[in-house]
Order: sequence, then structure tokens, then C-alpha cells
Amino acid sequence: MITFLSGGTGTPKLLRGMQKVMDRHEISVVVNTAEDIWISGNHISPDLDTVMYLFAGVLNTDTWWGVRNDTFTTHDEITRMGLEEFIAIGDRDRGVHIARGNMLRDGMRLTNITKNLCDRFGVRENVLPMSDTEVTTRVKTELGLIHYQEYWVRGKGKIPIQGVIRCSKEPPESSEEVLQAIEASRTVIIGPSNPITSIIPVLECRGLKDALKDKFVIAVSPFIGNTPVSGPAAALMKASGFEATSAGTAACYRDIVDLFIHDIRDPVEVKDAIRLDTLMTGEEKSIELAEKILKLADRN
Repeated sequence: MITFLSGGTGTPKLLRGMQKVMDRHEISVVVNTAEDIWISGNHISPDLDTVMYLFAGVLNTDTWWGVRNDTFTTHDEITRMGLEEFIAIGDRDRGVHIARGNMLRDGMRLTNITKNLCDRFGVRENVLPMSDTEVTTRVKTELGLIHYQEYWVRGKGKIPIQGVIRCSKEPPESSEEVLQAIEASRTVIIGPSNPITSIIPVLECRGLKDALKDKFVIAVSPFIGNTPVSGPAAALMKASGFEATSAGTAACYRDIVDLFIHDIRDPVEVKDAIRLDTLMTGEEKSIELAEKILKLADRN
């Protein structure tokens, strides 16, 4: 068993390779839910859905979100009616959001909801939300706090930010299922997702860091130089007081990681790190990186 800590783009690209070289029943993924949001009365869990759709074979890998070849009839009609949906939601994708929202309103745990949805999609991997507690990442701007999705999707990541804040009614706690998955794993892999908004929210869940103490933990950097492979990680790292590089990423995980991996092209040096080709431009590259990481894990 290997457990992965995942956000919505970088780590799923690695998982695309892992599912080809591992027994899929031996993959557990603990997924960030601090970017979840309610829109049009429905519950969007973008990182969870990206991982679920990937394993179900329906993910739109051109955008790394949503369902491949989805239609947008409902979104277009809602917009025509004068209502605002700043995220373009596909019709099949919306069906999942409606189902999840209804189950949450009925009092179901997000962990159980995710299992239910994965079963219906035929997903064989163990996909787990980081917590059943509702957590929201907000960014601090001159106009006040705004939801991360407002910053990244509506604002296209161009709004100057002064800080990143996690909001929840009660401290988030790792579910029993998450802790069991980690306990059953020989290795935990932190994928190349945004450290600030994708991975640190997972690590902040009570019980998670303690569960990692006796595990061999590998982390893959999302940076090459001072530029993330995708997304707004650089601005978020700077706003959180970290250098926007692989060295800054290693600092984020300094007390957790046993082996740090960054790209062969990275001009930044990270002490005791391993260099691999981490630029996953297609499925073959994802498989190649997955195989090399598994060999490193097997040496432990």
C-alpha cells in the first residue's frame, strides 16, 4: 500500500502514471477539500472530483478538471437567466455536485459520500477526503478575505494577496479511514501539488502529522526554478512567507519528509534531494516518473 497526499492537478498527473504501474487496490489518496465551495446550491469538491474522474477514466485531461466531452447546457441557461456562476460547470459534473450536496444536507459524512460516488464510477482505488470537517481556504486581499476559488477562477490569480487563511468552525480532524490508510502504507508520497492550498491543509488535519512519523515520506516539488509547473503556487508561497522554489517547498515540509525530489532542470539546489524528470507532459512521462519513484520507495 502507498498513500498519496493530493491536490487537483500536479499529483493527479503523477497518479495517472501510478495507476499503470501499481495494483490499483494498493493506492490510497488523501485529497485536499479546503478548496470546496457551494455554487447554485450544489457542492463542488474540485480536487476530490479530479482524482475520482481520473481513476474512473472520464477526466478531461486537457484542463485537468471536469468530465471529458461534457456539455454545458445548464450552465449556459443559468447564465442566460441572469444568475452568476463564475465557474463553468458541465452537466455531468453538475450531477455529481447535486448528489453530493443532497447527501451532505442529509447528514452523511463526506468520507462516506466519496466512497458512494467512487463505487458508482467503478473506481477501485481508495479515495479519501482529508477530513469530514468543512474547511475553506481564503486569501487576504485589500478588499478583505475571499474564497480561494474567487481568487483563482474569477480573479484568474491576478489579485494581489497578502496572506492565506484557513477557516473552519472547528479544527479539522483526520478521519479514521485516512489514519487507517496511512497506517497500512509502507510509503506516503506528497505529490507535486500546490504546497500552500493543496498539501498543507491536509497536513493541518489533527492526527495526520503524527501518523506520518513512522512512515517513509517522499515529496515531489511542483517548482522548476521560481516557477510552478501549473497554478498560482508562487504567489501563494510568497504570501505565506516561503520562497517560491523547490527549496521553499522543502522548507514547507521540513519536519515531515525523508526524501525530496525535484526536477533535473531546476536551477535551485536542495540539500540531499534527488533529481528526476518531473515535467509530466503526457502519460508516458507520468509512467516513467512513477516507476522511478517506486524504485526509490522500494529502497527504504
